[in-house]
Amino acid sequence: MAKVCLCLTGRTILKDLELVDRYRSYIDVAELRVDFLDPDERFYIRRFPALAGIPTILTVRRKIDGGNFVEGEGARIVLLAAGLAFADTDRRRNFAYVDLEDDLDVPSLEEAARTFGTKIIRSYHNFNGVDADLEQKLRSLRRTGDEIAKAAVMPQSYEDVAKLYQVAEQTRDIDKILIAMGPHGVSTRILAEKLGSHLSFTSPLVEVASDADIQVAGPGQLDPKTLVDTYRFRSLTKDTKVYGIIGYPLTATSSPQIHNRGYDEKKIDAVYIPFPVQDLPSFFSLADTLDIQGLSVTVPHKETVLSYCSQRSSEVERIGSCNTLVKTSQGWAGYNTDAKGFSDSLLHFIGKQSLWNKRVTIIGAGGVAKAVAAEVYRLKGRALILNRTQYKAKEVAEPLNFAWAGLDNRGIELMDRYRDIIIQTTSVGMEPNIDEDPIELYKFRGKEVVMDLIYKPEETKMLKRAAKAGCKTLNGYDMLLRQAKLQFLLFTGQEYPD
Repeated sequence: MAKVCLCLTGRTILKDLELVDRYRSYIDVAELRVDFLDPDERFYIRRFPALAGIPTILTVRRKIDGGNFVEGEGARIVLLAAGLAFADTDRRRNFAYVDLEDDLDVPSLEEAARTFGTKIIRSYHNFNGVDADLEQKLRSLRRTGDEIAKAAVMPQSYEDVAKLYQVAEQTRDIDKILIAMGPHGVSTRILAEKLGSHLSFTSPLVEVASDADIQVAGPGQLDPKTLVDTYRFRSLTKDTKVYGIIGYPLTATSSPQIHNRGYDEKKIDAVYIPFPVQDLPSFFSLADTLDIQGLSVTVPHKETVLSYCSQRSSEVERIGSCNTLVKTSQGWAGYNTDAKGFSDSLLHFIGKQSLWNKRVTIIGAGGVAKAVAAEVYRLKGRALILNRTQYKAKEVAEPLNFAWAGLDNRGIELMDRYRDIIIQTTSVGMEPNIDEDPIELYKFRGKEVVMDLIYKPEETKMLKRAAKAGCKTLNGYDMLLRQAKLQFLLFTGQEYPD
């Protein structure tokens, strides 16, 4: 089974030991990054495995390989030798692994490692892309059969990531660590078992890593708690079914927590992974390689993804927006769970069964706004669509015979006639731009029901202003949960657990 490795980049041995203790229940291996230690601290690296009480990798990474060491090869070899020297008969007190780059040729180091049971990781880094001959590169890394070949590459597209999974399948016969760095490569860190990787590297949580004494070791690394708890790393198998969410930039989504908890409760061998996607054709090449079974779709792809649907539900046809894809033998089937998720959430909040006699302002004209507008129409409400780009507001409004305008003085004036319920569907006010308010010119009276479909932060600037005026307010988390439960049923054929 693939192991969880915590990369230790503290400036002191004590700081690194504190990190080991913080994450001990989540990790199997620690990597002591000697290149990040203060010079005086490097004298004590030989003691670290015994003090840590966990199998440890000895690594001194050069700048050219993404590390922090600049003192020259002679000094680096001396440090590696010092870490392997005076080996203890109790192997638990020695380094379990030593990481040696593919161009480092010091037979005495290798001999010292093997003599006392320290495994050699032979590593290669490419920060500019994915090698065309990656399979051969991986095979050629190992100088003897007992070495672990490690290749860390920087994919420029999801087609590059798909190649990694193909190479992983071609090299099932060798012991290896295969990593795609950066935002495209998150799945390779979660699916280490599917890749046949010996371990997955992790870094401390963001709030811990912001400590001046430590740094995140590699681009795209998750923290151990998220890897183990959210993505259920220890229960994943080579046959785990893959689901996910696509969108961009995808910086604030709770969908992985919701779906993965459902799989855990229902004992389903599946995992739900975020895929930040700009280029849809490139992503779908990876989807084919990984045999992804279902996808949540968020901005900006809810309309453009329609061209990939061989089947469309009646809701998708009616709304013109798709937020759910399910893999079938005929291709991708498109569904829309936003609509019902939204209307169930709003009706529950206001204690009504319809929007009869209600005047509604909808802010935005994207895929979510289309679903909201369609539901307002179905529930007998009347609406005003406001959007910065007026022709897009018109495109949403006219088929439903709704009013429309820009987010300008005229639009704000029109809101006075459509202010029973105000629904904000855009990303304005979302982290990190939490100081933005899409209708800052509008003055709340205190009688409006105000719903912002953003849920991170829990209370946007607009919702705070509305609540202060006395309005009833609701964020988008309840809608998110409701639509995710509908997706879960489409994905698995099972109801989401209570």
